[in-house]
Amino acid sequence: MKAELSRDGTIIVSIPMQMRRRGGRTLIIAPEGMALVQPREDTLAKLVVRAHHWLKLLEGKQFASVRELAAYKKTDASYMAKILRLTLLAPDIIELILDGRQPDIMTWEELRKSFPMLWSEQRERWGIPPIPESA
Repeated sequence: MKAELSRDGTIIVSIPMQMRRRGGRTLIIAPEGMALVQPREDTLAKLVVRAHHWLKLLEGKQFASVRELAAYKKTDASYMAKILRLTLLAPDIIELILDGRQPDIMTWEELRKSFPMLWSEQRERWGIPPIPESA
């Protein structure tokens, strides 16, 4: 890192870094020994919110089926069904996703595959510590 003072009194800070593409987004790679906060990836959070919204519409009897809702939303029913499965995640895992603190392995690519329905098995699969039992 290098700092210098310009003629008009402005401080100019230069930080050597690299840019890399990963999963359709650009990451800033900081020099060794310097930590940068990366912008939060909120794709999963948006999908979880969408899944719960769609579930609410289905439970509210506004739509008779996933197909009917998918037609209304102009999307594919199988895609909608995959997103709706996110409502089956453990509440603490949903909280991690909404806070942007989910494990790196937990991507949409990973979650669109089948995953365990038991919350304890979900935590185990993605390396999330179990919830301590109440005393």
